[in-house]
Amino acid sequence: MTTPTNSQPQATEQAEFNRLFWHSRRGMLELDVLLVPFLKEAYRDLPEDDQSCFRKLLDCEDTDLFSWFMQKSSPDDPELAHIVKIILDRVQPD
Repeated sequence: MTTPTNSQPQATEQAEFNRLFWHSRRGMLELDVLLVPFLKEAYRDLPEDDQSCFRKLLDCEDTDLFSWFMQKSSPDDPELAHIVKIILDRVQPD
């Protein structure tokens, strides 16, 4: 049986971050320029609830994401609407 070390939680956290990075790369430039920088620059500073919302957002269809970020529609789910607003506010400050 192995004993957990301090590096194992960090390795697990880095593996999760890497997974999120690849899920943030959507193949649609308009989404990539929003999601990837947000992940790199803001995700780790978010409260856990908002991190969870971001992970949930990454499970959505690209067409929905595009529509939400181009502000043609908004998510019905309040959690998704919240994280979309956070991301948009970051790139479109008042």
